[in-house]
Amino acid sequence: MVWVFLVSGILIVGFLGIPVGVGLGLIGLSILHFVAGDAMALAVPTVWNVFSDYVLSAIPLFILMGEVLLISGASERMYGAVAPLFHKIPGGLLHSNIAVATIFGAVSGASTSTAAAVGSIAYPELKKRGYDKKLVVATLAAGGTQGLLIPPSLSLLIYGATQGVSIAQLFMAGILPALLIAVAFMVLIFIIVSIKPELAPRIEQKIPFFRSLAGLLRIWPVIILIFAVLGTIYVGIATPTEAAGLGVAAAVIIGFTWGDLTPRKLVMAAVNSTIVFGTLAVLILGAVILAQAISILGVPSQVAGLIGDLNISPLTAFALVVLLYLILGCFFDGISLLLMTLPVIFPVMTGMGFDAVWLGVIITLLIEIGMLTPPVGLNLFVLISITRGEVSLGEAALATVPFWLLMVGAIGLFTMFPSIILYLPSLLK
Repeated sequence: MVWVFLVSGILIVGFLGIPVGVGLGLIGLSILHFVAGDAMALAVPTVWNVFSDYVLSAIPLFILMGEVLLISGASERMYGAVAPLFHKIPGGLLHSNIAVATIFGAVSGASTSTAAAVGSIAYPELKKRGYDKKLVVATLAAGGTQGLLIPPSLSLLIYGATQGVSIAQLFMAGILPALLIAVAFMVLIFIIVSIKPELAPRIEQKIPFFRSLAGLLRIWPVIILIFAVLGTIYVGIATPTEAAGLGVAAAVIIGFTWGDLTPRKLVMAAVNSTIVFGTLAVLILGAVILAQAISILGVPSQVAGLIGDLNISPLTAFALVVLLYLILGCFFDGISLLLMTLPVIFPVMTGMGFDAVWLGVIITLLIEIGMLTPPVGLNLFVLISITRGEVSLGEAALATVPFWLLMVGAIGLFTMFPSIILYLPSLLK
C-alpha cells in the first residue's frame, strides 16, 4: 500500500505541476494517515526538530551572502579580471565562463544563480565578439553547475543537515571534484575549438601575461572572503552557521567598499534571499514529512531487503541509483530531486557500505547533470531567457551534450577512484 501512495503521488506531483514541497508533504501525510494508522501527529515533532536545528540556519545566511555579492556587481568585476588570462588559448573567453562560474560558485552555492550571474555578463560580450551562441550557452550552463558542487554548496549543506553528515567534510570533499571538472570543461572547450576554430574567434589584442595576472588581483576581496568563510570551517574556528554569518557581514562590507552596494540594493538582496529560502523551506518541510512516513513503515529496509533478495552487488545497485537520478533529473529540479530521494537512497546506500561523504558529492554531481537535462534543465532555461530567444532549448541542449557526457564520465572516475573525493575530508579526521 505504501508503494501505491508513494509512486502514484510522485507521478501526480510531476504531471499536475503541484509545487514539489507541497506534493511531498501531502504524500507523507497521506501515508501516515491511511497506511500508518492515523499517525499524522508524528510529523509535527519531526518537522520541529529539523527546523530548529542550528546547522540548518546556515542555509539562509549563505543564500543572503551570495545575493549581496551578486547585486553589488561582484560578478562583473570577476569576469573583467579573469577574462584576459585566456585570450591566447583556443576558446578564449569561453574558458573565462568556466573560471568565473567556479569562483562565483564559491560565494553563491547555487547553480541557477551562478549561471544567471555569469551569463548576464558573458553572453552579450561574447555574442558581440562573434562567438557561437549555442556554444556560449553550453559553457555557461555547464559552468553554472559548479555552484552546486564547490563549497559552500547548498546541496551539500542540505544533505549534511538532513542526514547528519559532517558539513565541513562535505565541503572539503567537493573541492577537488569541482576543480577537476572545471579543468576538464576547459580541456573540452580547447578540443572543440581546435576542431572548429570558427566557433570562437581569436582575440587579436595582445595582453602581457603578467599584466593579466596583475589584473586578477583586483578581485582580492572576494578571494579573501572565500578563504575566510571556508577556512574558518576547515580549521575548526567556526561552525558552518557562524562562518555563514561572518560571510554575510564581510559581503556587506565588501559590497559597500569594493562594489556598488547601496542600502536599497541591500534590502533587495534580503528580500530576494528570503523568497529563495522560503521556497527551499517548503521543499525541506515536505521532504521531512515524507521521510518520517516512509521511515516509520520501514521502506528503506524493504528496499535493502529487495536488493538482497535480487542478489545484486553494491556496484550494480549504485548503477541503478545513477540511472534513477539521470531519469528523474529530466523532470525535477536539483534540490527537489535531492530531498525527494534521500529518505530512501541514503539509508540503503550507506547500509551497503558506501561512504556517506562520498555519496553526498556523487548525488550532488548527479543532480547537477539534471540541471543540463531537458525538459526541466533549469540552467538551460535561465540562459535561454538571457539570450531572449536567440538560442532555442533544443539547440542549447544539443550543444551541452559533450559537457553532459563529461559529467557522467566524472561519476565513473570518482567511483573507480573514491580517494579523489575522500582525500581532503580525511585530513579533518
